Amino acid sequence: MGSADSKLNFRKAVIQLTTKTQPVEATDDAFWDQFWADTATSVQDVFALVPAAEIRAVREESPSNLATLCYKAVEKLVQGAESGCHLEKEKQIVLNCSRLLTRVLPYIFEDPDWRGFFWSTVPGAGRGGQGEDDDENARPLAESLLLAIADLLFCPDFTVQSHRRSTVDSAEDVHSLDSCEYIWEAGVGFAHSPQPNYIHDVNRMELLKLLLTCFSEAMYLPPAPDSGSTNPWVQFFCSSENRHTLPLFTSLLNTVCAYDPVGYGIPYNHLLFSDYREPLVEEAAQVLIVTLDHDSTTSTSPTVDGTTTGTAMDDADPPGPENLFVNYLSRIHREEDFQFILKGIARLLSNPLLQTYLPNSTKKIQFHQELLVLFWKLCDFNKVCWPQGRSHQQLGLPEKFLFFVLKSSDVLDILVPILYFLNDARADQSRVGLMHIGVFILLLLSGERNFGVRLNKPYSVRVPMDIPVFTGTHADLLIVVFHKIITSGHQRLQPLFDCLLTIVVNVSPYLKSLSMVAANKLLHLLEAFSTTWFLFSAAQNHHLVFFLLEVFNNIIQYQFDGNSNLVYAIIRKRSVFHQLANLPTDLPAIHKALQRRRRAPEPLSRTGSQEGASMEGSRPAAPAEPGTLKTSLVATPGIDKLTEKSQVSEDGTLRSLEPVPQQGSADGSPTVEEPSQARREQRRLSNASASGQWSPTSEPLLW
Repeated sequence: MGSADSKLNFRKAVIQLTTKTQPVEATDDAFWDQFWADTATSVQDVFALVPAAEIRAVREESPSNLATLCYKAVEKLVQGAESGCHLEKEKQIVLNCSRLLTRVLPYIFEDPDWRGFFWSTVPGAGRGGQGEDDDENARPLAESLLLAIADLLFCPDFTVQSHRRSTVDSAEDVHSLDSCEYIWEAGVGFAHSPQPNYIHDVNRMELLKLLLTCFSEAMYLPPAPDSGSTNPWVQFFCSSENRHTLPLFTSLLNTVCAYDPVGYGIPYNHLLFSDYREPLVEEAAQVLIVTLDHDSTTSTSPTVDGTTTGTAMDDADPPGPENLFVNYLSRIHREEDFQFILKGIARLLSNPLLQTYLPNSTKKIQFHQELLVLFWKLCDFNKVCWPQGRSHQQLGLPEKFLFFVLKSSDVLDILVPILYFLNDARADQSRVGLMHIGVFILLLLSGERNFGVRLNKPYSVRVPMDIPVFTGTHADLLIVVFHKIITSGHQRLQPLFDCLLTIVVNVSPYLKSLSMVAANKLLHLLEAFSTTWFLFSAAQNHHLVFFLLEVFNNIIQYQFDGNSNLVYAIIRKRSVFHQLANLPTDLPAIHKALQRRRRAPEPLSRTGSQEGASMEGSRPAAPAEPGTLKTSLVATPGIDKLTEKSQVSEDGTLRSLEPVPQQGSADGSPTVEEPSQARREQRRLSNASASGQWSPTSEPLLW
């Protein structure tokens, strides 16, 4: 924190700016220097001493003063980039200006009348550097700001380690620096690992925060009718106008992938020593994924079956200036670079899953959602579709990241953390975005044959998830987690049901042996989705049944020998298939089935059920925090209302639970149709003969 005198002087300057009714000339350096030259404030000080109400008041009452403040702050950043920030006072001025702009910019973006301010030209700032003689080509204030930030991110002795022993370099040396020699971290395209420097990391983080604030203008814009509109800040920063695009892209990527939050593994080291690297890594990941936000017309997303129709490299002439960050990402091809990226992302994604004998002894990162988006970008932009039966070696093409991920079992190091995050976020409405990106990644991977083959590897690492204990493969884990999401997730996840089952369909031909637990989960889903009222309640609901039937057909056709558990579960639940084959087709019967939904009974209790026996160390999924968004979808009852109640024991067997007697409705009619005497007797005999197992002739709940 800055000293008390510095805070007082800075606060006085803010008050003077707020109370001045007359415009202050830009040449009044004595007044403007109070904001950055005469103070030493931290970012916390700036946010505390510059209230939002006062910024808006200056914007409304003295717009010329606010414009001059922004112009002078950008001017100081440009001067610092040109001089090289050799003096400590120059470094402090640059940091103060960046913090002040980080605070002020959002209030300029939120006002429609101010959105074009930074893209207005500044007299004397010509592109050719000829000053007032080049006013026709004057550079907009936003471009000057972005170029100054890029230069400052590779400023010797400020954000990077100087390679010279002398402390004074000429301005020409600063502009002629080869920034590729000053990449922040070893990794992709750079073998030298610079010495860690706390001051440099802090300065980089301040500039990256300002850069991210500049990119955030899109958050304040109203929805555009054309989704392909680009962010002008990102578009310019990633263009050839920025001479630091390649080293900056490499620095951000290497900084994220080289970060190890555990380090040497000393217990509780994160409590004894502050980790100054993590905030920088988080900012670097956020800036990286924003700059990789490419136009949707130049890349393709996976279709509903997980396959792709093209790549980002297919468009020979993409609209608008080329995004060099996307270009560099798509051109990574060395195997050692792929290994570095994959290991780094897998290490960070697996960090929250670490289990130790000492509680809370390891550091846990919180930016896993940014890592998932980055992994999606890597798979989406750095890929190529091989012809059927041909490899990249046969075609003479460079290896691509998606192929590298899928060619070994390393893809499972990505799968398990994704399933963990999906299971943990299923009940929280505020994390629905995390659910979508995780499901889309799995949908993309499931379109490749190698992914389904890798799922047959035994699952031995016990990640603490509140799912039934089972012994099986990663495919079993996938199915059990998907079943948990569908049965106990919140209503806003209902549009993802198609994607979840499509993933299972894509990998089903390669699943050699499903456990009894996973087989029972699939039959449970079929029983729920084949309920008469559910099938007729929406026009698309029958797709879910089609997906499950296709899963069963694929497994029986291609992997029959090793899937005796699934075949046995299908035979035991053959009544579900019989009912599905005899669905009513006349309008009175359909109307009656839909009416039964309105008289649905209360959900049965699962007290004492083995279904609640989860893995050791797991915790239930946390619901949404108060005040989060409310679902606008039609309320769908829980899946326990749609199917017969059962409990799953640890050995995978099923035991039926007798339904709790329901009270009649107000008019005396029962809320649930009672099974016939013959069926009750049949259930009693079947349960007795099966020693408590779930009988295939048990009557499901009727509606």
